[in-house]
Amino acid sequence: MAEPRPGLALRFQRRFLAARPIRSLPWPELEQSLRTAPDSTLLADILHKTILHPLCVKYPPSAKYRRCFLTELIKKLESTAAEPLDELYEALADILKEEESTTHCYKNYLLPTGDCVSLCESTALVSGGTTGLLTWEAALLLAQWALHNPAVFRDRTILELGSGIGFTGIAICKTCQPRTFIFSDCHPCVLRQLGENVQLNGFIPEPDVTWNIQTQAQGQELEGEKCQTPKVIVAELDWGSVTEKQLLGLRADVVIAADVVYDPEIILDLIGMLQKLSTSRADRKAPEVFIASTIRNPDTYQLFQAELDKVGIRWQTIPAPSSCNFLYDVQPDGTILQLFI
Repeated sequence: MAEPRPGLALRFQRRFLAARPIRSLPWPELEQSLRTAPDSTLLADILHKTILHPLCVKYPPSAKYRRCFLTELIKKLESTAAEPLDELYEALADILKEEESTTHCYKNYLLPTGDCVSLCESTALVSGGTTGLLTWEAALLLAQWALHNPAVFRDRTILELGSGIGFTGIAICKTCQPRTFIFSDCHPCVLRQLGENVQLNGFIPEPDVTWNIQTQAQGQELEGEKCQTPKVIVAELDWGSVTEKQLLGLRADVVIAADVVYDPEIILDLIGMLQKLSTSRADRKAPEVFIASTIRNPDTYQLFQAELDKVGIRWQTIPAPSSCNFLYDVQPDGTILQLFI
């Protein structure tokens, strides 16, 4: 039995706006639906929820992606007895006239709240000497878990390590009501793009981010003073050189990270920084720490766990969310660790 049309069009919409791989879109279901009812109404609905959607018009995926999507949609139309749909061909003609951006494109992730995270991303896997200009799968996994556990973040100060271009943090800021969210990374290109994406989503980062964050926070929490909620900070943070005093100034209640356990060379720096977080809390309660990973290399991930054991940082695997409201094809080999520092 064919899937109801509204549900199918919305599935196309979620994946298309996030520029998921073309092959992962629900083409078989579309073919089945068109065989059952060969008319162009469903295709028109999909077109308006994707290519002609206001988000796509304002923040479009790459021209190549949109071109491939429309070409496939037209193939499905032409393989049926449905009436031709002029809008499809006109949309493709418009895209063929566009100049292709060779550096950046947009992705839009629809949140279950009805809000959206829009991101400008690099079109290359490695850009500017870093892989931080893309949204990685573990960031989606961590954001989904956060949406299932908003109480962990509500009215608290969150420090995100290796924020990349900002997806997880922006999703948390839009849905989980943190008091303060500190995005952090160490690569200049990433920090620049991160700041732009934070603003793209309606948040204004604190000006002149320096390491006197504690002083800034105290100065801005005066009774009756109106300020943005949550307060957002974009900070340069090098795990190897950051000091205990600097970390204490952040006053983090929760520390999160996604896809930071991918290279044996950075694992020791990461663990060293977690140790500094543990010893820098003065009389404060130790922050809760959650790290999401996509396990591409089991040896590297096991090395991370072994190094945690070596320095006495306890850890446990926490259940991942059973469904993903952003997408429907998140990698199944993702995991989230809670660390006790």
